Amino acid sequence: MNLNWQFIMDSLPLYREAGWTTLKLGFLGILISLIIGFVCSIVLYFKVKVLKSIVQVYIELSRNTPLLIQLFFLYFGLTKLGIALSENACAIIGLSFLGGSYMAEAYRSGLEAISKTQIESGLSIGLNKAQLVRYVIFPQAFSVSMPSLGANCIFLLKETSIVGAISVVDLMNITKDLIGMYYQTFEALFMLVAVYVVIILPLSLLLTWLERKVRYAEFGN
Repeated sequence: MNLNWQFIMDSLPLYREAGWTTLKLGFLGILISLIIGFVCSIVLYFKVKVLKSIVQVYIELSRNTPLLIQLFFLYFGLTKLGIALSENACAIIGLSFLGGSYMAEAYRSGLEAISKTQIESGLSIGLNKAQLVRYVIFPQAFSVSMPSLGANCIFLLKETSIVGAISVVDLMNITKDLIGMYYQTFEALFMLVAVYVVIILPLSLLLTWLERKVRYAEFGN
């Protein structure tokens, strides 16, 4: 099969714009979810009263409902309550809501990997709790959590393919429209795959490099 290169060149500006939209939504969703996950993991690790139960409910709700349903609730359901959000705002909130729970579990696994022996050793040499958290617990927990955090970042970036369901002009939405108008299915899908590779591959390489740097800084190998 010969590719219709003229169609690909003509549609390239549309994919470029949709790619930037996808990248911006994914970046904001990842950034906010990292913050949410970190706060939730701290609440769970230190067993903060009241907040612990709220965080547990949030994690279970987020992890056990599809992103598509969450997006529909934000975009269509909230209007019944008089709350109207833009498509992009709903996409960012949905990605952050979903990603926050996965990030929390990744952080928590790192925190729980710290042995009590190291904590007791830190206390025995005169570190207070704040110093113990800063110099002993967090650096090691982050290092252990790094692979899971990286995988979650890539997962969330790929999940942006769903936000087109609420009329966000993303890569999937553009592809669907072009196929419907011009019937150039193979070319449109080829462009979709190519742009996602261009977006995700550098992120994957960056996260792999960052993981190695963090582990080298922590363990020296």
